[in-house]
Amino acid sequence: MRTAYSVETVRAAERELMARLPEGALMQRAVAGLAAACADLLGRVYGRRVVLLVGSGDNGGDALYAGARLARRGAGLTAVLLAPERAHAGGLAALRRAGGRTLSAETAETAETAEHAIRNADLLLDGIVGIGGKGGLRPDAARLAAVADSARCAVVAVDLPSGVDADTGEVRGAAVRADLTVTFGTHKPGLLVDPAREYAGSVRLVDIGLDLPGQPVLEALQHADVRRLLPVPSGESDKYRRGVVGIAAGSARYPGAAVLAVAGALRGGAGAVRYVGPAGDAVLARFPETLVSDRGPQQAGRVQAWVVGPGAGDDASAVGEVLASDVPVLVDADGLRLADRDAVRARTAPTLMTPHAGEAAALLGVPREEVEGARLASARELAARYDATVLLKGSTTLVADPGGGAVRVNPTGTAWLATAGSGDVLSGLTGSLLASGLGALDAGSTAAYLHGLAGRFAADGAPVGAHDVAAAVPEAWRDVTEG
Repeated sequence: MRTAYSVETVRAAERELMARLPEGALMQRAVAGLAAACADLLGRVYGRRVVLLVGSGDNGGDALYAGARLARRGAGLTAVLLAPERAHAGGLAALRRAGGRTLSAETAETAETAEHAIRNADLLLDGIVGIGGKGGLRPDAARLAAVADSARCAVVAVDLPSGVDADTGEVRGAAVRADLTVTFGTHKPGLLVDPAREYAGSVRLVDIGLDLPGQPVLEALQHADVRRLLPVPSGESDKYRRGVVGIAAGSARYPGAAVLAVAGALRGGAGAVRYVGPAGDAVLARFPETLVSDRGPQQAGRVQAWVVGPGAGDDASAVGEVLASDVPVLVDADGLRLADRDAVRARTAPTLMTPHAGEAAALLGVPREEVEGARLASARELAARYDATVLLKGSTTLVADPGGGAVRVNPTGTAWLATAGSGDVLSGLTGSLLASGLGALDAGSTAAYLHGLAGRFAADGAPVGAHDVAAAVPEAWRDVTEG
């Protein structure tokens, strides 16, 4: 499992480790990994032109020491100092000994020279601001970052792209856009959560020996974690022991939502799917194995979990009946709008809400842009407000429990999943995992992982429909279970 820790935890672990190491040893561990990553990206170091954007403090020191290592291998180094009087003294001396030149960004003449150097560089190393930075870049740094963004050079960020928030993933102003981020000790939450994740490019983790105590801020499942969570039938299993999931979805106007939710549920590991709603004929025409009822959720028969809301229109009765049940419930789409908050909070069985950013914004009473710009905070706030687990869908899918603790961030997926009905498939798949016995956090994060993987397999670089994603779930499941 990949984990990300807060800046405060990282700082404390660094202080504890530095107290046991010779002075400067920890920085040199980081610098060695950073320089190696830059060399790998350049391919050939000798004769390459490298520009460093250097702020104050240790982040700038990392960039200067790494630049010195590249200079000793024959690269031409130019360090642009944004705060010359506060540049890391040891790193600056090392760069100059290795033959690197320095420029100040504080005068108009040298700033123009710096911009010219960036436009002609093969690689730019961003060492402006470290993980403690808040808010966007200052104007002089923002100008140089914009030049780098328009140039053809590769951009490598030291620990975190300057201008993004390490703890939240928020970007509140101008920021560096990196092709590669080399981070030290552990991932930072901002490297895994949009919008900051988009600025990080690929991420390379350098182990510097940190001992990170306590609970991480974020967790990202990997194949081995998902494999351990997926239900596996035994010789004693039958369709009821494997779990039965109920789907209360669809309407005369949106029968397809019911079909797609059932499609996801049938591929999610439960032994049987019960469908309740007005789209029974459409569901049976596509999936004759479905158990269809027209008597409402309370009369549909026993289930181990419910999915309610996809394509439901304005029918609040089914939502109320499902929320009154004593089994795990997933609420999606129209169900989010129709669900009474007090009824959700009063439930004793697990509840999983699966909004996209627009639905989350409506539930929180804020603009959609606020949710998209602060996804981690929004998921946590919604989970606390409804006392329910929340799966916030989008470019970064997050799963947050109401009691706090680590938030799960989904590492799989493709932009082609932004297609009508994809969320209905995810709801059915997640509901099936709930019915098979997984808790809300595990069911949500496991389903998101499989759904994202299925989206990749189905799309394969081309447009894809929701039904294609559902059909690819078994392939994703096999990919995970077969290692």
